[in-house]
Amino acid sequence: MKVLVTGATGFVGRALVPVLTAAGHQVIATSRNPAAKIAGAEVIAIGGLGPETDWRLALDGIEAVIHLAARVHVMDETAVDPLAENRRVNTAGTIRLARDAAAAGVRRLVFLSTVKVNGERTDGQPFTEKDAPAPSDPYAIAKDEAEQGIRDISAKTGMGVTVIRPPLVYGPGVAGNFVSLLRLCARGLPLPLASVHNSRSLIYVGNLVDAILAAVDHPAAAGKTYLVGDGDDVSTAALIRDISAALDAAGMPGRRPAVWPMPPVLLRLAASLAGKSAAASRLLGDLSVDDAAIRHDLGWTPPFSMVQGLKETAAWFVAAEKNRK
Repeated sequence: MKVLVTGATGFVGRALVPVLTAAGHQVIATSRNPAAKIAGAEVIAIGGLGPETDWRLALDGIEAVIHLAARVHVMDETAVDPLAENRRVNTAGTIRLARDAAAAGVRRLVFLSTVKVNGERTDGQPFTEKDAPAPSDPYAIAKDEAEQGIRDISAKTGMGVTVIRPPLVYGPGVAGNFVSLLRLCARGLPLPLASVHNSRSLIYVGNLVDAILAAVDHPAAAGKTYLVGDGDDVSTAALIRDISAALDAAGMPGRRPAVWPMPPVLLRLAASLAGKSAAASRLLGDLSVDDAAIRHDLGWTPPFSMVQGLKETAAWFVAAEKNRK
């Protein structure tokens, strides 16, 4: 199958392209950089993602589109109107691509969305695809509106659409909060998290790209929305211990931070006083997903355990830190 991958030079895209080519697909990748080189893919230069993007050249002969490109979730937002900017890129840009893809005869569009469309936290029960969307920040709102837009296009044109909502994605090349957590564990500082018994779902990038591969041509995936995860929900305290063990195994010994107890209510109070309530919510709260639907419909199971994913991530991190010195 001839597959177009947007965002192929990003974190997920770099892991996805070799998996697609190994499965026998012909990959066309788009990039804003005309000089970009991606092993195993033909690169077509295209402007930034937005409502005016012209996709016609990139869509020539394409049978399936995997849309990864996005304005990613921004922790330290600088845009004057973050919602408008997210809507311009992540909503209008996605809808323009879907319209052009349907007009070009594309049979399947796989859209990488986010669990944040479901909401920011769970309370006793994991999120499912049947839950009413409850996005609360500009990024999630724009992704939710993009989902609605491409479903409308699918209903009018017959193009099959599959939406995948991952939780936090980690793996070699990860950035953002997960790298900060890796660095925190590498420093070996004592952390007051032993009394945090929350439950959070994550997904290793190798598992995510395997789910995307399953969805790109499976007949049962058309018209579906899927939550995905590693299948091993974990508390923040347990995750820190697991990361530390993975760093040890990767050649960064003596990096096991002491995890000691402090009541979560005091942690939340301290975070609030420091202006870090949102970060505390992610560390202390629950966010779990039920991925039974994709397992049932597509016969999908994650090929990597969380232990394996953390081991690969730690090995990459240790090598990257050595290269920085």
